[in-house]
Amino acid sequence: MLILSGIVVVMAGFAARINPLLVIVVAALLTGLAAGLNIVEVVAALGKAFNDSRYISVVWLILPAIGLLERAGLQQRARTLIAGLRSATTGRLLMLYFALRQITAALGLTSLGGHAQMVRPLIAPMAEAAAESRFGLLPDIWRQRVRAQAAAVDNIALFFGEDLFIAIGSILLIVGFLAGNGVTVAPLALALWAIPTALAAALIHGIRLHRFDRRLRRALSVPDLASGTAR
Repeated sequence: MLILSGIVVVMAGFAARINPLLVIVVAALLTGLAAGLNIVEVVAALGKAFNDSRYISVVWLILPAIGLLERAGLQQRARTLIAGLRSATTGRLLMLYFALRQITAALGLTSLGGHAQMVRPLIAPMAEAAAESRFGLLPDIWRQRVRAQAAAVDNIALFFGEDLFIAIGSILLIVGFLAGNGVTVAPLALALWAIPTALAAALIHGIRLHRFDRRLRRALSVPDLASGTAR
């Protein structure tokens, strides 16, 4: 049971709002020591895990380029572009990104999107601009809700889109698990069965974005005193 003490450290550290990196390292060290490893073996295990999963850190190589683009006015350019499109709404824009994200994920191009690469520097500012072009300056609470919708679109589209690619880790994990239990399933068959789920996710989230547009319009439309209608 002492091995589970690392979980307690993580919960306590996050509750106390201590630096997450420090909390995770302390929890890992405590778990390793409780399992009977010495400090050198624990550090070696951490190093091996990082080396085996080093592709996860590739995103950090992109951040300096994103920062330079933002400093050069990337977000302002994106806002200006969307502000000039009268038919663009927050929901329509996010649904377009949802479709693109899901299609590219189905082709195995999962790195083309993401919060750091696309949502923060481009998609969220464009979604905000689409709302501001119709309703003026957004209150902070609605600005945060628009950003949350942008992040959710990326997560959901990737989650349900990547399973359409036969060489993605989740498909291979399912195939391996079933094979270990005597069930032989081709990766292509799993990918084909994921199509209805992906279509359902797109339909359901499209309805959610349409409803979000309506909520945004009801909350931020300004009544026209002359006509008694909202504009």
